[in-house]
Amino acid sequence: MHDTESDTFVLQSWPEKFCDMLKVIGVDSESKQIGTDDVEKGDYYSRYFAQTPRMITNRGCLDIKNSNIDIIQIIQKG
Repeated sequence: MHDTESDTFVLQSWPEKFCDMLKVIGVDSESKQIGTDDVEKGDYYSRYFAQTPRMITNRGCLDIKNSNIDIIQIIQKG
């Protein structure tokens, strides 16, 4: 390793990574545990159209504070 690189790596979940990115631009948010919000319990896409994916992975949710946006769900098409 180079002298400028840290020897310690912090493992973060996707919601924690997005919270850090939002903090840089001044948006206050906090990550939630996967599967704890009602938004995560429904279908992600309609099954009526051929182009919509059927394999969707839930990566978690962010709770946004002081904004008109209540929650952001992170999903992955797979």
